[in-house]
Amino acid sequence: MKKLFYAITSLNLLFALNLAAQNKPVVDWVDPFIGNTNFGATNPGAVVPNGMMSVVPFNVMGSKDNTYDKDARWWSTPYEYNNVFFTGYSHVNLSGVGCPDLGSLLIMPTMGELDVDYHNYGSRYTGEKASPGYYSNRLAKYGILTEVTSTTRVGVHRYTFPKGQANILLNLGQGLTNESGAFVRFSNNNEVEGMKMLGTFCYNSQAVFPIYFVMHIAGGTPVKSGLWKKQRPMEGVKALWDPDQGRYKIYEGYKKDIAGDDVGAWFSFDAQDQQQIEVQVGVSFVSIENARLNLLTETKDKNFDIIHSEARETWNNDLSRILVEGGTDQQKTVFYTALYHTLIHPNVLNDVNGEYPAMEGNKTIKTETTRYTVFSLWDTYRNLHQLMTLVWPDRQTDMVRSMIDMYKEWGWMPKWELYGRETWTMEGDPSIPVITDTWLKGLHDFDIETAYEAFRKSATMQGISYSTDTIRKGGALPDSYYASLKGDFNHMRPDNSDYMRLGYVPVRSEFDNSVSHALEYYIADHSLSLLAESLGKSEDASFFEQQSLGYKNYYSPEYGTFRPKLLDGTFLSPFNPNQGMNFEENPGFHEGSAWNYTFYVPHDVGGLAKLMGGKKKFIDKLEMVFNKGYYDPANEPDIAYPYLFSYFKGEEWRTQHHVRRLLDKHYTTKPDGIPGNDDAGTMSAWAVFSMMGFYPDCPGEPSYTLTSPVFDRIIIKLDEHYWKQKELIIESNHNSPSDIYIKNIDVGGKTFKTYRISHKEFIDAGRIFFNLTSKK
Repeated sequence: MKKLFYAITSLNLLFALNLAAQNKPVVDWVDPFIGNTNFGATNPGAVVPNGMMSVVPFNVMGSKDNTYDKDARWWSTPYEYNNVFFTGYSHVNLSGVGCPDLGSLLIMPTMGELDVDYHNYGSRYTGEKASPGYYSNRLAKYGILTEVTSTTRVGVHRYTFPKGQANILLNLGQGLTNESGAFVRFSNNNEVEGMKMLGTFCYNSQAVFPIYFVMHIAGGTPVKSGLWKKQRPMEGVKALWDPDQGRYKIYEGYKKDIAGDDVGAWFSFDAQDQQQIEVQVGVSFVSIENARLNLLTETKDKNFDIIHSEARETWNNDLSRILVEGGTDQQKTVFYTALYHTLIHPNVLNDVNGEYPAMEGNKTIKTETTRYTVFSLWDTYRNLHQLMTLVWPDRQTDMVRSMIDMYKEWGWMPKWELYGRETWTMEGDPSIPVITDTWLKGLHDFDIETAYEAFRKSATMQGISYSTDTIRKGGALPDSYYASLKGDFNHMRPDNSDYMRLGYVPVRSEFDNSVSHALEYYIADHSLSLLAESLGKSEDASFFEQQSLGYKNYYSPEYGTFRPKLLDGTFLSPFNPNQGMNFEENPGFHEGSAWNYTFYVPHDVGGLAKLMGGKKKFIDKLEMVFNKGYYDPANEPDIAYPYLFSYFKGEEWRTQHHVRRLLDKHYTTKPDGIPGNDDAGTMSAWAVFSMMGFYPDCPGEPSYTLTSPVFDRIIIKLDEHYWKQKELIIESNHNSPSDIYIKNIDVGGKTFKTYRISHKEFIDAGRIFFNLTSKK
């Protein structure tokens, strides 16, 4: 009888737990600690969807106890999961990018005698907690409970102090950016304002910009306050005259402007035990006045708890646009965390009054909609913008408008834009597939003719004139080099003269990424041909489609891969198709080997297969890429490789096998649960699409390749202002981890006989059903 009782009790408990899991708010499935190591470059800080502001724990400097230090090696994020030494919270940060920038305006609470050297005031911490819009820890050195949350443009801190002298420090000398210089001044006893220089992202030393801030103290009255500055070191007799030379000089009571490379402000309080003090930081990329306006508007009559609650609700609403049922708890956590990461970039740039800094100029412009920034387009053109178009079409429309306005403001579409500056990071012409895809899927509320004008300009304008002055003898010609060139040339396609004349980009220096450049141009030209056709420009459509097939120039039958070509049309020798793995420098290819790029022709998979000798040879070679470990799940050019099998009848099972295998292996609930750099949400978008059972494997084409979904039921809530249906339901008879192969598919109540589906068929279906089996 006891055994029966315990059995019933256990079943009831299990049922209760399952019911609780089903009713769990989707925001609680997110784990912001995923991707915080293994160079995923995500962070657990507080941010709202696509917000300008983010508040992130800064733990990458000041101690030898840390595993990674920003100044000891290449490091691109303000936080690393395995590090232990906390030196404050940084404001306005990048997530999942490969180069360091931003991550400044460091605020740190301390106790005891004032010390403004971060090596000394930094602390170990315990009790980390993070959820969308919130982060908290306890500083072991001081016993201070720290909590942060945010609005779109304001960071909000709450510090719970023990009894004693409490200090709040604003450090403007340190941060993740490589740029230096700042100024700060008191605007009243509880408030400072100022500016910090940011920029030099990915080697571009001229791509700098200011961030303006207002920092306000609430819930406590400072008994002392002041500024500090790191004094320059002196030698000889002069060193005797200044006891502060080479040290941090404290200015107590000085309330006027101070400026320098290493300056800051401080406030001290007589704290009672468990006294809470809030700090609010408003920012703007236009002016101090706008930073204050942002702060006052977004925090008016609100305390920390209210702002945190609103941030949580905002995230829950956004994440609830896609609801999933079935699958494991781990899969739900992976899915919703990935969806969370896709909603961090791009970011709002305009202030609450609509003002923003013009692209590559000194003007301030006003928008009536939303101006976005942080366009990591070489990454995100492949999948993230397709996700935005599907689920958040209103935001995608404003993102496209932002891109077109950038062209109007300075004559070029963005490539890798950062707060109004073009960094020229990576290659290609990535705005073309983004906007083409958006247009062909039915979002038309933007100036497509101006966009086409911009695209045609970059696709047909001559590139730089190569000479002994522009090619460094015996050295490389990296992408960043083009940013330093003066005069009028094709900024988007600097090697376009060769490309248009020869049909390919030849090797002109040892590591010039020539093949990678050309492959990106081919994809852009294919997209441009589709857009031209839709706009009735048939002559242009034929021309650009023909251009897009130039990839055939690079195919080497000897190696069965793409191979760099010289100016005279001969292949580069010697050649090793495996060179370039693990970021090894490689002639012709950027951050990858020939195997990472050889199948990167999503617009002509059939043509590539014919070039390789037919379907069987193509399939065998692509399968070999996976079997030998040549596939890199964190490298953009090959992330769509698993979906290419589905272009060939009878081979679709390979897509389903590899996608599920890659998800299980590389996407987990651990801190290293992203296969590498998240690239502003690109890797996460791959997981989101793949777990739902479809993927946009050819950028610019309004279609998807279908695969087996991870969940039993997926409900995508559709925006009725843009789509005919209110929702799309994807269902499967998923019974076990082995049921990953598709037996048949039902779309809108009818049997669907192919694994490629157009966006219109997909969005109008209402319901898609996958009949799954464990048999290939």
